[in-house]
Amino acid sequence: MVDGKYIANRITALRIQKNVSEYKMSLDMGHSSGYIQSISSGRAMPSMGEFLYMCEYFGITPEEFFAEENKNPILLNRLTDFAQSLSEENLNLLVSLAEKLSQLPKNDTPNKKRNA
Repeated sequence: MVDGKYIANRITALRIQKNVSEYKMSLDMGHSSGYIQSISSGRAMPSMGEFLYMCEYFGITPEEFFAEENKNPILLNRLTDFAQSLSEENLNLLVSLAEKLSQLPKNDTPNKKRNA
């Protein structure tokens, strides 16, 4: 069951991924400067209309908002947007790269030095 704490935490996580402050997001949405902070702290909940507007603000669907397995829907949507403009050859290269990256340990990146 989804509760207010989940919604507040998810909004905070998405806001951080978007690299925007509570203050800026509040103003961007046409509210007072403390609006998002009041939601993040659990003192308030967004209305359904405001929730839908937040999803639009983050560039995600309501389904993506509640998809707990999708920790970073904003970046995944950006990747999808880029992929749609690629040629078939480049799309295949992207898939090959993704397959290789998925085989790396979760906390490892190609640029990290491994401890010997």
